Amino acid sequence: MEQRNLRKERVGVVSSAKMEKTVVVSEVRRVKHPLYGKFVLNTKKYYVHDEKNDCNEGDTVRISETRPLSKNKRWRLVEIIERAK
Repeated sequence: MEQRNLRKERVGVVSSAKMEKTVVVSEVRRVKHPLYGKFVLNTKKYYVHDEKNDCNEGDTVRISETRPLSKNKRWRLVEIIERAK
């Protein structure tokens, strides 16, 4: 039996759901500045495949790494953790 490699998983907030079967998820990380010690917010955007068009802006979602699906899409939707209010 062949073992599958571990896939990276991220949790983020949907920042755009205007495309067909694609959402943009923003992951915000707090990183300590190496010299000054101040915490800085880093934002990274991921293009995520959403097969059923379930997500709306503001939803908190879990995404997983996958094979390239298009020019920019390398992530897929695993679950919707919390819906936007």
